Amino acid sequence: MSVFATDGKVEEKIDELPPSAKLVFKVLEYNRQMTQKEISEETRLSVRTVRYALNRLTEEGIVEQVPCLTDGRQTLYDLNDDLGDEQDAETDAETEIAD
Repeated sequence: MSVFATDGKVEEKIDELPPSAKLVFKVLEYNRQMTQKEISEETRLSVRTVRYALNRLTEEGIVEQVPCLTDGRQTLYDLNDDLGDEQDAETDAETEIAD
């Protein structure tokens, strides 16, 4: 079961990504805000591979960078919360059309 609600469009984007990006997505889906190093340790992927995966996920709008409030030198990565909002808006629009 998915903790993060995704619509078909997002799932299509994820399906087209390399396995490393899919793994990073799943780790962020369950752990939420993490640094590159934390993701690397959790997935056992190299930092370079994690960086590539995060860049791909960011380009697709699936992941966003969040400033770390406790350490301004670090960047946290989190799933884009707007993805769930887009799904809700599309569902509402489809319901209105059906009525």
